[in-house]
This record gives sequence, C-alpha cells and structure tokens, in this order.
Amino acid sequence: MENVVAARALEKTYGSLKALDGVDLAISAGSICGLIGPNGAGKTTTLKALLGLIDVRGELEVAGMDPRAARHSLMQEVCFIADVGILPGWMTTRRLLDYVESVHPRFDRTRAERLLADTDIPADKRIRALSKGMITQLHLSVVMAIDASLLVLDEPTIGLDIMYRKTFYDRLLNDYYDGSRTIVISTHQVEEIEHLLTHLLFIDKGRIVLDMPVPEMAEHYVEVAVEPAQRERALSLDPMHKRELLGQLVCIYAGVARRHLEGLGELRTPAVADLFVAKLKREGNHEN
Repeated sequence: MENVVAARALEKTYGSLKALDGVDLAISAGSICGLIGPNGAGKTTTLKALLGLIDVRGELEVAGMDPRAARHSLMQEVCFIADVGILPGWMTTRRLLDYVESVHPRFDRTRAERLLADTDIPADKRIRALSKGMITQLHLSVVMAIDASLLVLDEPTIGLDIMYRKTFYDRLLNDYYDGSRTIVISTHQVEEIEHLLTHLLFIDKGRIVLDMPVPEMAEHYVEVAVEPAQRERALSLDPMHKRELLGQLVCIYAGVARRHLEGLGELRTPAVADLFVAKLKREGNHEN
C-alpha cells in the first residue's frame, strides 16, 4: 500500500532540547493512525513537521511532496486541526463559510451546513460570542467539509463534553472516512479512539518506541489476569509489565506464544493505554 507519509531520521532541536531524535515514519494510505505519547514527547513537533510548519533535518515526504519546499501545494491535500483552533471572532458562522468557500477549492459548503445542522450553533452569531465547545464544533465541521487526502488532528475534541466527542468520532467514521483518506490523530483520550485505529505509533522523548498495525498488536502482546495459584509461574515468564488490580496480578507479555500462557488466567489483548504504559516502562523511560 502506498505511503502517504514517509520520513526517515527526522531531527529537531530547540536549544539544548532534542524534540525529535531520529524519527522514522511510514503511514500508509487509508489508515487511521494514532500518535500516542506523554506531554513533551514530540507529538505536536512531529505533526508540525508533516505540515511544513517547522523545519526539520532528515528525509520527509507527505502526499508525494516535501512539506519544507511545497507547503502551499501540500495544503490542497491536507487538513489540520490544532489543539487550540483560532477562528476570527468578528465573523459570524455564515461569513466564515462564505470565506472558506471563496478560498478553498475543495470545500463542500453543503456538507459543512449538514454537519452544523446537528449542532446548536446559530448562523448569524459572531464566533467570539460562541462557547468554547461551539467554536470547536464549528472548526471541526469546516475542516471535515474539505475533501483532503490526509486529515491531521491534534487533540481534536478539546473543549467538548463526552457526548459531542462521541458524536465527532462517529461522524469521522461515517461521514468523512471512506477507506482511501488517511487520518492521523494525536490525543490524550486514547480510550475514546482505540476502536477507530488501524495503526499505532508510540512516541516518547522524541523517539518512536512502537510502530505497529493494530491487527498485529493482538498477535504480539497478551495481557493475562493471573489466577492466584499461578502467580509464581506467571512471573517466571518475564512479563514486560505487571500491576496489581483489585488484588489480582495483571501481566502483559511481549512475543510470548499464547499456548505458553494458557492456564495462567484470563487471556486478552491489552488496551492501547495499558500497552502504552507497559512499553514506556519497559523502555526504562519512566519510573514504575
């Protein structure tokens, strides 16, 4: 499958801070990729590099273009929502749609109006008078109405309550994603998006620590809720991570065949958030 994003040995420093430290990426067309990491891990720096918003060292191609040299052309193929979307407060919703329609050849006003019809956002109220949640919804509706091959979302539902967050992700799948578009999502609300994802990228301290299609995760990682009588045997198999949960030992194993774990307790695929914690602690980047 063709890669929409291809990067090798990306590096970015801010003074003495190495924000990106040899990042390699390959994001295939049609995938929904989750870029997961703690604060300061390099997530936003990576996304800005893909969009040509910052200069980086290394090889980089997005939608067949180098963002550092062809950002104007790239923006015809890419949409981006930052964690804090800034819209002109003096405009009304209607004027905003007029403006975007006049400047972006791939903006579908009918789709934007359909998305906005399910909100409480008035057409003739100034944006500065809207609530934070409404402004976020407005921004999302406008961006999702642009026919782009790559959608980059950096904390896209910040400021929305749980009902609106769920509605957004439902729309992302039902009204926007068509199997050919590529979506890259960076968020701290991992539990809300893991069912959407087809690819996982874990980043920490400027380095990619996991790069894996979601279907392979179940093949490589196993979580076991260990029966009390099997505790010693479970620990002898060298779990990559272990924790106590309501008095029960829970272990995550990497690269251990399921047949070797049978009889220890309930076997399941770890949640993305649990695997993320396990991976970072295994790498020695964070304290237990």
